[in-house]
Amino acid sequence: VDSDGLATAGPLPGESTLMARYMGQIATSRILIPLEGNVPDDLYAALPRNNFIDRLAWEKLKLLQVTPSERAGDSRFLRRCYIDIIGRLPSPDEVRSFLSDSDPAKRDRLIEDLLERPEYADHWANKWADLLRPNPYRVGIKAVLNYDNWIRQSFRENKPYDQFVRELVAAEGSTWRNGAVTLFRDRRSPVEVATIISQLFMGIRLECAKCHHHPFERWSQEDFYSFAAYFSQVRRKGVGLSPPISGGEEIIMTAKSGSVSHPLTGEVLPPRPLFGEIEAAEDETQRETVARWITSSENIFFAKVIVNRVWADMMGRGLVEPVDDLRATNPATNEPLLDGLAQHFQESDFNLKTLIKTIASSHLYSLRSEPTDRNVSDTQNYSRHYRQRLRAEVLVDAVTDITGIHEQFSGMVADSRANQIWTHRVSSLFLDTFGRPDPNQDPPCERTGESTVTQVLHLMNAPNIHAKITSDDGNVANWAKSDLTSQQIVDEIYLWCYARFPTDKERQVCEAVFQEKDMTRQRATEDILWALFNTPEFIIKD
Repeated sequence: VDSDGLATAGPLPGESTLMARYMGQIATSRILIPLEGNVPDDLYAALPRNNFIDRLAWEKLKLLQVTPSERAGDSRFLRRCYIDIIGRLPSPDEVRSFLSDSDPAKRDRLIEDLLERPEYADHWANKWADLLRPNPYRVGIKAVLNYDNWIRQSFRENKPYDQFVRELVAAEGSTWRNGAVTLFRDRRSPVEVATIISQLFMGIRLECAKCHHHPFERWSQEDFYSFAAYFSQVRRKGVGLSPPISGGEEIIMTAKSGSVSHPLTGEVLPPRPLFGEIEAAEDETQRETVARWITSSENIFFAKVIVNRVWADMMGRGLVEPVDDLRATNPATNEPLLDGLAQHFQESDFNLKTLIKTIASSHLYSLRSEPTDRNVSDTQNYSRHYRQRLRAEVLVDAVTDITGIHEQFSGMVADSRANQIWTHRVSSLFLDTFGRPDPNQDPPCERTGESTVTQVLHLMNAPNIHAKITSDDGNVANWAKSDLTSQQIVDEIYLWCYARFPTDKERQVCEAVFQEKDMTRQRATEDILWALFNTPEFIIKD
């Protein structure tokens, strides 16, 4: 960009946003450079449109002259849906049943069935626990356990998301009886509460505005502290915090007075929303007022940030990245699509299951991950499905399900699944290796999906995985002792790990393992399973 504001494009196709800032005012300009070559309009017109997501996605791809990959096969779609919706792999019987079903509507039926399974609540509650659940050594074990139970019960009930947020923001009562109030046991000042609530539920990062005008946004110090004033009347009764145990009960209540002052001028600031206006209703607490404003249809950020989170979980990246940083200088890759998802979410009465179903039912969700020559460089417009490493809990539960040997977690009932753990303080080398949050880190804790050398070495050498595979009580031993042929054993392993049957070449390789000199059936089965555990196809959602 030269001194006159003229932007000159380079040779690479793509899209970017330019920002100009002057005396607190910000303007942005979107620059789009299409891929060279022409794609016939008929190609885009002929693409499937299962719902509004597809229409808006194809319109963006047409602008870029990028074409989508082919539709994924049934095996890949089945595995993808199980991982995304309920956080586990399909069993071989479930794979066989789905692959043999000739009903054209079987994919839609699969999505509906998965959303009604009990595993749904634990999988999605586990994601929210990363964002809300504090360190029990600071806040107290019983308080965190109650908090975790409240989050999980909300997902079991399919509680409307706006109700979930209002109950949390306006929570009152005992940390031993109402888990939602634990938020205010952990965050002790209006400033701390305002920061986490604005980031989680509106995607507005106000941290910078505590000390100065936000450099990339319109928020000033006065905006920040006026918003924080809504939480100035929170009062606590009890023993307070006493790390590293903090075992006492605490009552969260609303006082009749309380204020927040501007840190520079000392002026007492009245509660004020970040934008727009809202009047307090009679007999309404300040937190009830701000909770009503946050979840109102006029608050454009509320629906956008949650649909962006869910979209990122299912599609491999958010329409906005980071997912909780919505601002003019960080626009969505497809603004009409983000707006459409937010409107759809509002019209569904903030039903998370409806949102997930809508995304999973789109043709866009079902695309293959392999690139074509006209989308190989696309990393943000969903012309193909973006691969993700399995979440740590999903991966350890997959190993458990396939081997038939349960993981035992301290502080949990026997045979609990990893996504049911109530705190990251529960020790697990596997979960730590594959990226669960540091228990000492303040929420919200966003995970990274990056693969590391340590993860590779763990899958190759971990004594715990070896013990599960070689256990005399596990599936491998049972398969080896059964009447199954070696080919049937190989089929069973592939169906578990990949949700597909092996190819002819893969069968030949595996059959050769059984034929090796001095090889036993159990050892051959162990070697094949361990080999598959160490393949990208197993640890990646494709």
